[in-house]
Amino acid sequence: MSPVVSLAEAQMSSLLRAARRLVQKPLLPRSFPTSGFEVIANSRLVEEETWEWYSPDEFCPVRIGEVFKSQYQVVGKLGYGAFATVWLCRDLVEHRHVALKIGACHALSGELSVSEYLKTIRTSHAGSILVRQTLDEFEITRQAQKYQAIVYSPLAITLRGFRKMFRDQALSVQLLRLVLKHIFIALDFLHTEARVIHTDIQEKNILLGLDDNTAEDDLNKFEQQEFESPSPRKIDGDRVIYTSRPLVPRIYNYGRPVLCDLGEARFREYNRMADIQPYQYRAPEVILDIPWDHKADIWNVGVLIWDLFQNGNLFKTTGGPENKQDNIYHLAHMIALLGPPPKDFLERTQTERPWGWFDKDGNWKAAADIPNTNLEDAEKKLTGEDKVLFLRFVRKMLKWKPEERASAKELLDDPWLNAVQKPLPRALVPAAPTSASPLLSARLRLSL
Repeated sequence: MSPVVSLAEAQMSSLLRAARRLVQKPLLPRSFPTSGFEVIANSRLVEEETWEWYSPDEFCPVRIGEVFKSQYQVVGKLGYGAFATVWLCRDLVEHRHVALKIGACHALSGELSVSEYLKTIRTSHAGSILVRQTLDEFEITRQAQKYQAIVYSPLAITLRGFRKMFRDQALSVQLLRLVLKHIFIALDFLHTEARVIHTDIQEKNILLGLDDNTAEDDLNKFEQQEFESPSPRKIDGDRVIYTSRPLVPRIYNYGRPVLCDLGEARFREYNRMADIQPYQYRAPEVILDIPWDHKADIWNVGVLIWDLFQNGNLFKTTGGPENKQDNIYHLAHMIALLGPPPKDFLERTQTERPWGWFDKDGNWKAAADIPNTNLEDAEKKLTGEDKVLFLRFVRKMLKWKPEERASAKELLDDPWLNAVQKPLPRALVPAAPTSASPLLSARLRLSL
């Protein structure tokens, strides 16, 4: 259960792969089943087709068994995103499995440019292996359409998927501490050495890896499942749309959390006035048209903690007769939990936007009422000294002024984050996973 990360181990693994490549012959592609699978009706929307903006031209047609770049054979679909699909491939040259993300060039260009930049940084910082980086990249052409392909090491499950597998759909205190330590180590690398701001920290962009001791078996099992039970698919002319198959370790051993998806990342020298961050996690300076910096990521993590630990949003961002999402309700709830923003903070705005909600003395004048609640009421799982220390930790991230928020490195030294772990109640650690709660036993076996 230690959060220690070994950069030396990662470097040694890379050297061993290079040595094997010199003596191993490339693998031959496997022939995958052409029958025995469920054919989904053409009238049904499948996975990426369910996006409102879906266009066949935006998503590269991919078939299981296909080989890209004479090296990467597709063995199954791992998932899909707003503008890309993700596939597990067998690397025929390196004799390993990789994840292949394929999308429209315009959709992946930002992610690729930041990832390529990170690879140029010579560092011994432990956080460098907690930020997902590319192994390879290439272009795919389909009928005059060009797509970008990015190769990564395979990861297992999003933090949201992992959290949802517990009975209360929330992480335990022990797991929360471990996950946060890894996030802060990754952010310290990004903020200090790479000088990059992530801007999109959410559960779907934090993935748990596979345990080093069982990863090869788990990946081989995933591939073999495509032979034993081929994925359901929709066949629409020459385009095939597959359903995704989850990559689940057989004994629920997961590896360390990795910060992923740099598609919205910004360099610290970037013009910091654009809207960033998912709405729920948006820092006050972004809403108020105040120049933002890397401390927006810190605010983001402070709000994300509520999803992970409380299974609910910290701030209410909707209201009115139609319960619409609006900055007015978001700010009103911030004031309820944090108190009013300092006047000199509001005066940093580059536009007139804040003065529609505040008067020139910094008093709230907007139509939305300030909710009658506070941060103590919002936290519902802890009591006594544990609650006091936890809220003190959270408040270090949730400050109106970015410069008053703790840095990732400072947060790593926080007393609550480093408190001695208490043993779990015996009732919470069954001898084997159950269908009702398959990961309760994983609380003690998460290989971080």
